[in-house]
Amino acid sequence: MRYPKGTRLCLDFMDEPGMSPGLQGTMEFIDDAGQIHMHWENGRSLALIPGEDSFHRIDGPANEVPKREKAKKERSPQR
Repeated sequence: MRYPKGTRLCLDFMDEPGMSPGLQGTMEFIDDAGQIHMHWENGRSLALIPGEDSFHRIDGPANEVPKREKAKKERSPQR
């Protein structure tokens, strides 16, 4: 599943008052219509509609440092 429960997403655009770019939230579930139901940091529970709303994932594999790169950083001397 692309967005398992608990995935953190960041809003880029939604045509809804009070839903500003940069607002972050936690994915709760995806319904049968493909809407991504969220719990937002502003206290609202509102679904994202893929193709209409714009958002990006802020955690998970896409943002993790690969193990090899992480090991290099840990071994390199601090300047």
